[in-house]
Amino acid sequence: MAASIIVSNPAILSGEPVFRGTRVPFKSLTDYLEYERSLSEFLEDFPSVTRADAIAALEEARI
Repeated sequence: MAASIIVSNPAILSGEPVFRGTRVPFKSLTDYLEYERSLSEFLEDFPSVTRADAIAALEEARI
């Protein structure tokens, strides 16, 4: 099984789930989508997250 794209580490943002290898909270992505902002807008604002990682995180959260 592939490593999770969403990780939690107490030393990073007090353990808030973030995209692996970044300090970008997963909740930022869900907030963008909840408030009808596009995935493209999120990716522009958080360039350290790739489109593939964002989609994989959403798929992972769906399970």
